[in-house]
Amino acid sequence: MRADRLVSLVLLLRQHGRLSAATLARELEVSTRTVLRDIEALSAAGVPVYAERGRHGGFALLPGFRTELTGLNHDEALALLVAGSRRGAQAFGLGSALASAMLKVVDALPESYRDTAAGAAQRLLVDPETDLLSRRLAAEEVPDTIVAAVLRAVFAGHKLRIHYAAVDRTPKWRTVDPIGLVTVREQGYLLATRSGADRTYRLSRILAAEELAEPAQRPDRVDLDRAWQERSRRFRTGGDQVTVQVRVDPARREDLVGTALAVLVEEADADGRLRLEVTFQDPRHAEWAVWQLGTNAEALAPQWLRDSLRDRAAAIATCYGVPS
Repeated sequence: MRADRLVSLVLLLRQHGRLSAATLARELEVSTRTVLRDIEALSAAGVPVYAERGRHGGFALLPGFRTELTGLNHDEALALLVAGSRRGAQAFGLGSALASAMLKVVDALPESYRDTAAGAAQRLLVDPETDLLSRRLAAEEVPDTIVAAVLRAVFAGHKLRIHYAAVDRTPKWRTVDPIGLVTVREQGYLLATRSGADRTYRLSRILAAEELAEPAQRPDRVDLDRAWQERSRRFRTGGDQVTVQVRVDPARREDLVGTALAVLVEEADADGRLRLEVTFQDPRHAEWAVWQLGTNAEALAPQWLRDSLRDRAAAIATCYGVPS
């Protein structure tokens, strides 16, 4: 867009001082004639850009000229810079655009705020790539072409055709009405409806996407936070949930219930251990949650869980047994 190019032209002149028309054309990826027209447009708008003729001539801004974001105080500037450090935009393919926008914000800040806000932002880290145990967050890679098609459909309000690979199923084409995009722990999700029913699609499982010309059937306004909460609740209360009984060391209680969907019953045994009745998303989830606690937890019921944990322990013992 021309407006973006004009802003970029001003920022180039601010950063480098005098630049030739050929250099500006190369940086902006346009023709020299387009640069000359843009210079005229800036001059007509009151931007003090002038030409210097000669072998080393070019275009430059009058010394001291700058644009400012009026009314932006220090805390507001800091909030913008910290927001720009978040990596959620990467999930939607907006990382480079966000970085460019932050550079423009810094350049346009009043001088009294610029250095202090930028310095303060360097002392705040939001969503680092690893936690204290050096466990790396599982950021997902989604091809730019797919993200671009999804974004276009979401913003334009058009139907979207996706080739989707659901878990343990053959990929299929389906046409959906996109509502919005959500990012959670570096994972992107498309909220949509299909034949009037709510659907949630993980971006990393979309193999191909195509924006259609047909308008999407969706409300004009949406509360994405509320929609996500409702879908999360339905996810937690659906599927192949299982309820198990476990005895656990009180010191490891939070490790167990922190991964569970719900704690239905809790009482203390005579030996000080806790007896819990807990709901998990599915059998595999229940087995993993109890297994990770080792001897600090014992599955009491159902029997299939005890059998599964016994077989796993036997396989480990065999693997590490003394060679004959």
